Amino acid sequence: MDSLCYGRTVTSWLSKITVHLPASVKELRNSDINLVRKMSAIGHKLLDVHKVPSSTRRMGFHIPPYNSVNHLHLHVLEVPITKVSAGSPKLAKQSKYSKVADVIHDAKNPPKIEHLNSTVQVAVAAPAASSALSSPESSVASSVVSGTIVASSGVSSAVTASSVVPSSVTTSSIVLSSSVASTIVQEPSSTVIAAEPSATVPVISLDPNEPLIGDLQPIRGTLGAPLLGPTDPEIVEQNPDLLAPPTTDHGSIDNAKWPFSLSHNRLQTGGWARNQNIGQMPLATQLAGVNMRLEAGAVRELHWHSTSEWAYVLKGKTQVTSVDTEGRNFISTVGPGDIWFFPPGIPHSLQGTGDDPEGTEFILVFDDGAFSEDATFLVTDWLSHVPVEVLEKNLRVNASALAGIPAEELYIFPAALPGPDSSGVVSPQGVVPQSFTFPFSQVNATQLSGGSVKVVDTSTFPVAVTTSAAEVVVNPGAIRELHWHPTQDEWSFFIEGTGRMTIFGSQSNARTFDYQAGDIGYVPATFGHYVENTGNTTLRFLEIFKSDKFQDVSLAQWLALTPPKLVQEHLGLPLDVINRLSKTKETVIG
Repeated sequence: MDSLCYGRTVTSWLSKITVHLPASVKELRNSDINLVRKMSAIGHKLLDVHKVPSSTRRMGFHIPPYNSVNHLHLHVLEVPITKVSAGSPKLAKQSKYSKVADVIHDAKNPPKIEHLNSTVQVAVAAPAASSALSSPESSVASSVVSGTIVASSGVSSAVTASSVVPSSVTTSSIVLSSSVASTIVQEPSSTVIAAEPSATVPVISLDPNEPLIGDLQPIRGTLGAPLLGPTDPEIVEQNPDLLAPPTTDHGSIDNAKWPFSLSHNRLQTGGWARNQNIGQMPLATQLAGVNMRLEAGAVRELHWHSTSEWAYVLKGKTQVTSVDTEGRNFISTVGPGDIWFFPPGIPHSLQGTGDDPEGTEFILVFDDGAFSEDATFLVTDWLSHVPVEVLEKNLRVNASALAGIPAEELYIFPAALPGPDSSGVVSPQGVVPQSFTFPFSQVNATQLSGGSVKVVDTSTFPVAVTTSAAEVVVNPGAIRELHWHPTQDEWSFFIEGTGRMTIFGSQSNARTFDYQAGDIGYVPATFGHYVENTGNTTLRFLEIFKSDKFQDVSLAQWLALTPPKLVQEHLGLPLDVINRLSKTKETVIG
């Protein structure tokens, strides 16, 4: 279907919108945001008339000093563009392959604008040396930059398109949309301008999607509406990205957040325990967690599990005991930041020491999402369900000696403070060959631009064959970089600070969750994600995996180690940006 190339003028109307009317893009100020929005809206109205798809719409300003007229005007284009010679008539009919090319100038009757409902990108090109544009072919130059037209002209108000800008031309971008309130300016690039990513899809919006603050309402830009009914303000404040999701969220991701504060708590004399499993967070199929508290001297009774148990001490000190299948025993005391691990079926006990008068608190992680702390094998529970005559034979005692066995499980109970580790029983079989505890608190973290990280897996803690972990510190404003884990789900526990994480699950499914200290996060294997510190204090959390080795894939490193031209053809990034990507993992970026 044939299209037309023609000009329209709107300056007389625009002068009524704002007192300041820039002569060119060089004079644009933050206060001109509405002016340029209205110009772009007019352009979209013109393109709507011609039924131009959003994916092929481009807009751009002349590059000073190569202005055809001395006032700000916007070129409204559809790509690909048919060249029109200088001095062409106001209306010039093109071939059936030509596209719309409108120039917005001084119009007396512009289209009526009700509202903006689409994103506009306007790129501003800095002038090249005059010799670079001296030839007829280079007197007018334009380029597609991340889906944006950059145009320059010294002779005519008509638009001429070529495939590239001379290499001396550099660009910076002013990115505008209906939902932003300020201008975002990128630094000039000194290298070749990227090609259009794709002629069949639009480019991304550069609108910010920061977490909401202040009076929280389910509104993002022009989307949403204020709350009218009852709401829980504390939950809203803790989950601003659920109330008003970033516009980049799409589709569906199952709930990936569970606060231990919402778990049912089992209260006992001497402590308590609360559980998280698939009953609370169905997405978490591989790992489950328990938060446990023991007063000084209190005991988590002798027991074992059908799963492995990995633990991290939050506060105080805990003495652990165990015996392996060969009769070799073990006793050790661990403090804040230290860990222990017991393989499936290995019996053990936990007891708060007197080092901290308040006792101890820790988290336990089990390699089965259906694990329940109430399904533990307890020695008191077992013996209360064994006939007395069997106990007499097995323990070689008279029935009278068994009178003190509890009739039901103790689970957690108060007791005298434990003795030093050296007071343990000496086994004729010796001690376990691999320690069940690890002084993780003494491991030096790797310092990074945005924080730090330290990892524990079988390379440093050999007995923990089913669990590996990383302790990550993210400074205010920094992020745990975009990454994914190839084969294992991630169970996260937030120790301090506040952050948010967007989980990408393929097929345009993405959802953002907010986390505070005491929250659990969960990311299925291969799902892309990041963790951003959204607070003013340090964010510290654990990443825990059902794996003997810690593994992740860094997005930035992947791109940096891929042929630059291939990356550019995918993402439209300038080559100098691609060449600056780190070829080593940054992990936490400040």
